[in-house]
Amino acid sequence: MKNNIRSVHPAVIAVWAAVIAAGHFLPTIPILGTGGTFSISSALFPLSGIFFGPVAGALCSAAGGFLGNLIAPHTAWMGLFTFIMGTTTSFTSGCIAWGKWPPVVIKGNGSFIINGGIIVYIAGTILWFTQEIGRHSFFIPVISYGLGFAAMITGFFLSRQLFSSPGRLSKFPAIWLCSFGGIIGGATIGNFFTLVLYEMPKEFWTALAFVQPAERAVFALGAMLIGVPLMEGLKKTGIPVGPDG
Repeated sequence: MKNNIRSVHPAVIAVWAAVIAAGHFLPTIPILGTGGTFSISSALFPLSGIFFGPVAGALCSAAGGFLGNLIAPHTAWMGLFTFIMGTTTSFTSGCIAWGKWPPVVIKGNGSFIINGGIIVYIAGTILWFTQEIGRHSFFIPVISYGLGFAAMITGFFLSRQLFSSPGRLSKFPAIWLCSFGGIIGGATIGNFFTLVLYEMPKEFWTALAFVQPAERAVFALGAMLIGVPLMEGLKKTGIPVGPDG
């Protein structure tokens, strides 16, 4: 997986982090049941990983998300730790976009390499089942995580070809798949913190299992509509973005 942070200029990371931080001032979207909100930066987090790779993208989102939560505390629904969800989203989206098929490579000596996006889903699911309510709310990992995982696997298989295609239209489904898989990946961590912090009942999580994928699909749509023209524009200015950059 191509994820060398040294290939991304520090100025690019700083500017993108500033864009994410500024996005926290834009109109927000309520989070069902928690009283918190999502900022428009939620659509920018997956683009960090898609544009700059999982490591550099995660760094952009960590810096921008942390700063954004400080200057716009109404978006910090998990307090100072809210940036972790955006960081995980960027990392997972980057792993999908910049990874290769198959996502698990077994070497001749018996060792294997597994894509970081899969590790995020496994870790998030394990954390979920460490909680009693989580063990009784299996709809969340089955439905919400399952749809995100399906998008991730599809993204592993198709996104590299779609990004390298000369046609601009092919980049729309590529960015959506990577964004949706990444956003749900971030949600696996966010759901755990929400479960611990707010102690929502089983009924809440049962309903959220159906609402969450639809809500994240909209965020992925926003990332797609912003990301395709932005990707084309940045390339014309000489800034390499995306796995084919």
